[in-house]
Amino acid sequence: MIDKKLKDRIFHRIDSYVDDMIDLQISLTAIPALSPDNQGTGEKEKADFLRQYLIQAGFPEVVEINAPDERVPCGYRPNLLVRCPGRNTQRKIWILTHTDIVPPGEIGLWCDDPYRGYVKDGCVYGRGTEDNQQDLVASLFAAKAFLDEGIAPEHSIGLAFVADEETSSRCGLDYVLQHPQNPFLKEDWIVVPDSGEPDGSAIEIAEKSILWLRFTTKGVQCHGSRPALGKNAFLASSYLIVALQSLYKKYPRRNRLFNPPESTFQPTRKETNCASVNTIPGEDIFFMDCRVLPAYDLVDVMQKIRCLADSIAERFQVTIDIQPVQYVQAPSPTPKDAAIVQALTKAIRDVYHVRGKVIGVGAGTVAAVFRKYGYEAAVWSKLRYKAHQPDESCLISNMVGNAKVFAHLMLQASTP
Repeated sequence: MIDKKLKDRIFHRIDSYVDDMIDLQISLTAIPALSPDNQGTGEKEKADFLRQYLIQAGFPEVVEINAPDERVPCGYRPNLLVRCPGRNTQRKIWILTHTDIVPPGEIGLWCDDPYRGYVKDGCVYGRGTEDNQQDLVASLFAAKAFLDEGIAPEHSIGLAFVADEETSSRCGLDYVLQHPQNPFLKEDWIVVPDSGEPDGSAIEIAEKSILWLRFTTKGVQCHGSRPALGKNAFLASSYLIVALQSLYKKYPRRNRLFNPPESTFQPTRKETNCASVNTIPGEDIFFMDCRVLPAYDLVDVMQKIRCLADSIAERFQVTIDIQPVQYVQAPSPTPKDAAIVQALTKAIRDVYHVRGKVIGVGAGTVAAVFRKYGYEAAVWSKLRYKAHQPDESCLISNMVGNAKVFAHLMLQASTP
């Protein structure tokens, strides 16, 4: 049971931080942190700024774990870990956010400079403001409220600001969890505020496996008037695309945790094969996006896809090469009754007055990395779905409200 007087003190303190939260958002937006995979120089400048900010704010322990990466000027990707020690070290309450962002895309679609943060109509605008600075800032000020109020938590508070979330996590959380200084314990409560619903009700505990495939069909090019002299790679690919729809029958299970509840197998991108209409193409390339329920093994899925491709290849006397572009087997879900799920349910009910619901998602989040290593992590945030878009923005009220949800989690295990 949370002490109401303590909660009121912490929530009042968070409300007093609004201007500081906005200022930090604008400062962070002015420091682009793009992965080298996105033609950037990494997260160092933003991490250096954030580290200094944390020290000046009075956080007692800031640790940096640097993942080597020769592609960036400094040679590494920084991951910051902040801990506010509690009386009991057996468990920590972690909020993990990321410092990297995605590129702004077509600049002409923005109303202003993507890296010039500004406030309008109750929102902070700029690239990265919702993904993931909204909750980076919220988590920082939730923990700062404890420091400023002099409230010692029973269990330690942990904040993680990781690199490389937008591309692979190899230089981010994945690296941290394999590092000798890995601070995470299996008993810890872990929240990843990187996905959610506009009403704040969704608690994500599971993800589908992701399988992206590149199919290259090779036949024999010839003139369009003499098709018998060639082997039409485009025709063979077309038959394969239709045949691949049989995967829905081969993997029919449904899980209502997800939307849609079934596995999906969709052809997506198609590359140009030949420029002229009167040429039978000798090569054809297309891509497929598969989102597979975690109950199925991707090894089995690949085997069945290979069998379908071999059948088409034999029929049309072509060769079909299949290359995975992305291959991520979903780990076991976080249990519905996990301690962090129950704690989040209480917090969002108290702060946002909504009933929490557990869900699964088809897209990937960094929580999958935690689950891969056996940690129980929950993904939650209250968002307005403006991430990765022109004029990205976050509601100031979400930033403040989410800080209160994080503080509520910290209060559930705290005493004066």
